Amino acid sequence: MAGSTIGNIFRVSTWGESHGAALGAVVDGCPAGLPLCEEDIQVLLDRRKPGDSKFATQRKESDTVEILSGVFEGKTTGTPISLMIRNTSQRSKDYSEIAEYYRPGHADYGFDMKYGFRDYRGGGRSSGRETAARVAAGAIAMKVLNSLGITVSAYTFSIGPVEIDRGSFDIEESRKNKLCMPDAQAAEKASAFLEECMADSDSAGGIIECFVDGMMPGIGDTVFEKLDANLGKAIMSIGAVKGFEIGDGFSVAGSRGSSNNDAFVIAEGGTVSKATNHSGGILGGMSDGSRIFFRAAIKPTPSIAKQQKTVNRSGEEIDISIHGRHDPIIVPRAVVVVEAMTALVLVDSLLMNMGAKMEYLDRIYR
Repeated sequence: MAGSTIGNIFRVSTWGESHGAALGAVVDGCPAGLPLCEEDIQVLLDRRKPGDSKFATQRKESDTVEILSGVFEGKTTGTPISLMIRNTSQRSKDYSEIAEYYRPGHADYGFDMKYGFRDYRGGGRSSGRETAARVAAGAIAMKVLNSLGITVSAYTFSIGPVEIDRGSFDIEESRKNKLCMPDAQAAEKASAFLEECMADSDSAGGIIECFVDGMMPGIGDTVFEKLDANLGKAIMSIGAVKGFEIGDGFSVAGSRGSSNNDAFVIAEGGTVSKATNHSGGILGGMSDGSRIFFRAAIKPTPSIAKQQKTVNRSGEEIDISIHGRHDPIIVPRAVVVVEAMTALVLVDSLLMNMGAKMEYLDRIYR
């Protein structure tokens, strides 16, 4: 299977299936000397793992990570870092019924047409569980960024019709409630909305917002390695994401140049800054030194107990109701996945930028 690797210099390949023995990632291109231990990675994995909320699948997985290579005496060696997360709570029999039909909203049909078979046990490689490996790899990238003073923060902006009040925004609150909303009152309203969805055997979608602070200007490129294009690819590679916009996004279509352009100004200390940030921190494919900001639209969980129409592998139309352990909403557990994918893109872009000027090579080799 192609398409399991992302990155140019900081390269990550994920492996494994939802109901296999384990899943994991190989991180190649991480500089030597980065302090790293399993606890550093586990912090992010614990934010993604299932079973911690009534609004998440009740599959009980500890998502305990093991570092198999690439770290010696607490620091990275510059060689490939292999990470493994064992599956311990598979219930493959829950999926035996769906072996002969295609679930609406899933990759079942496309996978079958492409390969002539599919792993129906939770979706195999197309399962949301694959994102655990991304988070494990992203935790390493996050340590690299943090050492440079760069931070990545994502949160739930909306669930169904419930949006946060920006006047009540508190990023720390998003780490306290189970819906990852930076507004406690909005989280309560969203919880009530999800209770209604669950009572109706249905699911909900929402929007995740993410911002990056501390990114220096000039990171990215102007053609095929645009920073925003690579972020878009990385975020859209997350299974449930159906939309991506950066800065003002689709609203720029109704703007004029005079209002959409960000005026450059001189900030304190004599540095170049911007009066506004309609660009979302990226111009011409390169970071412009201001906050990078984007949004991702997450679709409702497709596995629902509500009756739906589909077809089976014999070409017959049938009615189905999907049972088992499924998230009634994907958004909260996807927040840390968005952070991880963002970190992977940024670190790769930083490493690629090291050859942009002779002065960079001079600093390293002279």
